[in-house]
This record gives sequence, structure tokens and C-alpha cells, in this order.
Amino acid sequence: MDFQGKSVVITGGATGIGFALAKRIGAAGARIILFEPRADRLGEAVDALGALGIEALSFAGDVTDAAAVEALADFARDEHGRADAIVANAGVGGVRTEILDADDAAARALVEVNFWGVWHCVRTFGRRFRDDGLPSAIYATASENGLFNAVRTNGGIYVASKHAVVGLMDTLRNEAPDNIEVGVIIPGWVKSDMTRHAAPAMDADAFADRIVPQMEAGQFYLVSHPYNVVRMEERWAEAYAAFAKYAPREPGDDAMDVALFVERMRSQR
Repeated sequence: MDFQGKSVVITGGATGIGFALAKRIGAAGARIILFEPRADRLGEAVDALGALGIEALSFAGDVTDAAAVEALADFARDEHGRADAIVANAGVGGVRTEILDADDAAARALVEVNFWGVWHCVRTFGRRFRDDGLPSAIYATASENGLFNAVRTNGGIYVASKHAVVGLMDTLRNEAPDNIEVGVIIPGWVKSDMTRHAAPAMDADAFADRIVPQMEAGQFYLVSHPYNVVRMEERWAEAYAAFAKYAPREPGDDAMDVALFVERMRSQR
């Protein structure tokens, strides 16, 4: 998306990755609307953006509340005529326990933000984008943990929530009408309020400098950390080896491929 003159909503936008994206997208000419529950941090962020010459507004609310997300979309419409893009960036960490010992309530609370918060943003803004037919974009922040398990213990519900976001956005890009660009943001280790050991982590502004040009180019996977490919290759090498040993390709195996079956059915209509 060309952000010049566009209205861009960023959830979780007052700090960390969200704020870095706000600065970089704002520098590209967008008008920014920040959304998160902490009104004081929103005020500080809007002031900081203003000092950089970026037009910014804020709206306080929680992505886990579908009505609040609807109110956010109404606010963008009332202030700017419409939102042109939504960056569903709000997310939480925590639940640093093994899966078998995790507290159910804490796990559900994490998923409420990391998955259902994205769901509310996608559905609320996506329906409006579909209905008005104007050029639009929907982005969601997942994680390298949506492609592999970066921390292999004590974070299972977080990893699962980020896998869910990648799956949601991958499906959305196949369903969305042509006027809606779709992208999934894949941070690795980035300095933010969520990172406890930030020294080796990528600076959030440097991260945004890598991500935003990919948004402008219309990419789906919006990536940042090169070493991720090593971990992805490890994961898929194990999966490929399992198929090679226990389910190797055989004549006619394409008959059971769901995607090919659906294509054939559609072509016969």
C-alpha cells in the first residue's frame, strides 16, 4: 500500500513495535490512529508523533472487546472519512510455564488478545473495506513463533496463538476481495515492553524500517530476522523426512489432495 494520505489504524500502537510502525508509516505520509487500553501511554505516543510532524490521534480501548473495535472503526470514519488500513498489532506474552502446568485462565486471556483481538480487527475493518470497495489493507502481527517454535519450552500457548494468526491471515488473503491487501508481520526478537532480555534484540525502529517497505510493495510475509530461515529449514526437514519414510509420493496420490479436488469441482460448475 502507498501510505501517502492514508488513514492507518494501529492497535497496540503506543509502544514497541506498534509505535515504531506508527513512526515509519507516518513518515511515509499516513495519518495515524493509535488504539490500546492505556490512555496515558496513548497521549505520550500521540505527542511524540506530533513532534515528528506526523498527524496522529488516539482512541482508548481493548481489542478483546468487539464493540470497542467497532467504535474504533467508527472513530476512524468520523475523523478521516474511513480507515484505509488496519495493523492488528496488539499482543501479549506471559504464561511462561510448561503446557501441562499452565493456568487455564491465563492461557485463555492470552489467546483473547493474541488471536481474538486480531479476529475482531480483521472482521470489523475487513467487512467495511469489502463493502466500500476502496483500496484497503489488513495487516496482523504474528511472530517467528508462528513459523516455528523459537523458545521450545514454557511458551506453548503463546506459540499456538501466533500459529493461529498466521493461519488466519493466510486464509484471509485467499478470501479477501481484490481491493484488500493482506499481510502478516513476522517479528523475531525485537526490543519492546514484552522482551525481558533486550540487549541482542533488534531495535524496533530498525525493525519497522525493514517491514514498512514490504507493506508498500504488497508482500504477504513481512519479515525481518534472517536467521529465521535456519529454524524453518530445521522444522521442515524433519517433516519432509517423515513423509519420505512413512508416506512417500505414489502414483495417484493427488486424488486425495484437498486443494486440487476443490479446483476440479469448481472447474466443473
